[in-house]
Order: sequence, then C-alpha cells, then structure tokens
Amino acid sequence: MSEAPPTMRQDKPAVIAISSHVVRGAVGNRATVFALETLGFPVWSMPTVLLPWHPGHGPATRLVSDVAAFEAMMDDLIGSPWLSEVGAVITGYFGAPEQVEPAARLIEAVKRARPDAIYLCDPILGDGGRLYQPEAMLAPIRDRLLPLADIATPNRFELEFLTGLELSDNTHLTEAALALGPATVVVTSAFGLLRGGIGNLMVRDYDVLLAEHRAIDAPPQGLGDLTAAVLLARILDGAKPEKALQATTAAVYEILARTIKRGADELTLETDADSLRHPMAMVQTRRLVHPSGNRRA
Repeated sequence: MSEAPPTMRQDKPAVIAISSHVVRGAVGNRATVFALETLGFPVWSMPTVLLPWHPGHGPATRLVSDVAAFEAMMDDLIGSPWLSEVGAVITGYFGAPEQVEPAARLIEAVKRARPDAIYLCDPILGDGGRLYQPEAMLAPIRDRLLPLADIATPNRFELEFLTGLELSDNTHLTEAALALGPATVVVTSAFGLLRGGIGNLMVRDYDVLLAEHRAIDAPPQGLGDLTAAVLLARILDGAKPEKALQATTAAVYEILARTIKRGADELTLETDADSLRHPMAMVQTRRLVHPSGNRRA
C-alpha cells in the first residue's frame, strides 16, 4: 500500500488565491499573495489572467488560460493529497466567465476536505460607476460564487451592480449587504461620516461597523485586493470582527498614504511590509444603527 505524501508542517493554514497576475505592479495576486505571506500564511497562487501591468496604465497584452487547461488545473488541485492543508480560498479577478465554475468546484472540494475552511469572494467587476468586466461575468459571480462565500468584499459600485439597487448612503449599503448573501460583507469605499472621509463598512448579523479614514484622491490600484487579503489573514488569525476591520483598514490606509508620499504609481508593498504586521495609522471605528433597529446583545 502506497503512503500518502507528507503534509507540509505549518502553524497556519494554506490559502488558495485565485486572481490576476501582473508582471509589474501590486494588484491582483501580486498584492494578495504578498500580504498573506507577509502575515505568515502559505499561499497556493492560481492566476486567471496574465498582464504586463494593470489595464489602468494603458492597453496591453492579455493572456487568459485555455478553458480546458484551466479546468484541468482546478481538477489537479481538487485531487491534491495536500488539500486538507488549505484553510481558506480567496477569489478576485477572473479572466473569463468560464473560469468561475471550475473555481467553484475547487471551493466546494476545500470545504469538504476541511469544513471550517473560509471562502472570501472579492467580486471584482468595476468601480467608479462602470463595469470593467463583461456583463457575462455578473451572473456567475452572483449566482455561483456568492452563495458559497463566508465573506464578500465588494466596493459600493460592485454592490450596486450585484443587487441592482441604487445605493446613496450607508443605510442603503447595509440593506444591500444583508441581501447579498454571505454572513459577513465588507463594503469598501463606503460613505464617510466625517468630512472628506471614506471607509470600510462591515455588515455581520446585527452588527454594522464603519472604519473610516481620510479619503485620498487618485489612489493607485490594488487597494481592494490588499484589503480582502489582509482582512482574511486577520480573521484566520482569530481576530474579532471589529478588530479585524480596524487593523485591516489601518494597514491599507497607512500603505496608501506612504505610497502617495513617495509619488509612486503602484502600492509600495515591499517597502511597507511592517504596516501589514503592525499598522500605526489612526482609523476611527464606530457602530452604526442596523436597519431593523436591532443589535446583537
């Protein structure tokens, strides 16, 4: 009888990260993997599309895996003898709608192998009131991935696209987040309560939390990817929701502020890794009133 291969010895569970890969920059899995590994988590990184840089910098070559090849890779991971090492899956930018179903099957396999595994869905669809994914991507993410998700991290524009609602304040964001499905929803680019502020809004059962900081104009790309990864790491480390939200928001804001100060056009993660571990930025966190008027005791 053949023996199963030894499992990698590790203090923290592995995370499967499924998203885009850029040659230059800190977006997609470049940001996700860096953040998770900096915080001590081994990562299985699966690219959905290869780009030389973020499309916001201008047109460039786009390499998307053949659908059959992508499915075969997902099947390899599903059949992996090391699947029980995986404690979480995080998905971000998909290169084609046909990639969603194989990714969903992998998520289901991870949850079978390890029932306490967490799936975080970052439904990357658009920003600033416009889609930068095809309309055909909306339905698979909404109907296949979000029902599997324990956590979702849409920005407020993505939440509008996914729910079909017009969201003009944090009460509307909360109601839409409750309708989205996952037990925990963190809406990035939520409305700030302070003048010139912006925040991350966490909706979980009857808790509604807003972590707010000063808005910075024309930020580099990758903040959503970084937020999702750091939030997942904090939750896997056992942080309470309020602490996870506060620490995540502080870390991302601190890195953003330092990036802007340097005049860089990409997040300077390699220089600011300590901000992921021990953020010092001041972030105001407060509880908001739940739409029902109730609050968990």
